[in-house]
Amino acid sequence: MDSMEEYEIRFAYNEEWQEAMTIAWKTFLKFEACDYSERGVQSFQEFITDETLRKMFIKGEYRLLVALKDKKIVGIISVRDGSHISLLFVDEMFHKKGIGRLLVNTLGKYLKQEEGKTKMTVNAAPYAIGFYHKLGFADIQTEQETDGIRYTPMELNF
Repeated sequence: MDSMEEYEIRFAYNEEWQEAMTIAWKTFLKFEACDYSERGVQSFQEFITDETLRKMFIKGEYRLLVALKDKKIVGIISVRDGSHISLLFVDEMFHKKGIGRLLVNTLGKYLKQEEGKTKMTVNAAPYAIGFYHKLGFADIQTEQETDGIRYTPMELNF
């Protein structure tokens, strides 16, 4: 495992949006698309290419943290509706190095200390359920499906 000091975690700059969404798309296709119908894959692509979402990000209404190694984005996590993880993706070459955990922990610390939140929620993709359970998230409903996207609602109390 790499030393966590090798990674910088910070809020993304406006000009990093496309690079971040490219990581989300490539990682989704590699690890998650197989769990979804064609409609689900299309829904995900529409979400990450939505101009309204990008504009919300630019206005600061859709927060995005990035993990960087050698000034290159290797992971992303976004939050919407105050404390809901919307996207969490780590570049395939950096899986199993603790970056996902670092992103979730950094976001959680920020939400608790800066925003006064007491919990964080996520709609976990089938591929990510085990990961979130390891971090202490608990299922709050059974698996759901919306627009072809399968997910299990979870939460983590701080």
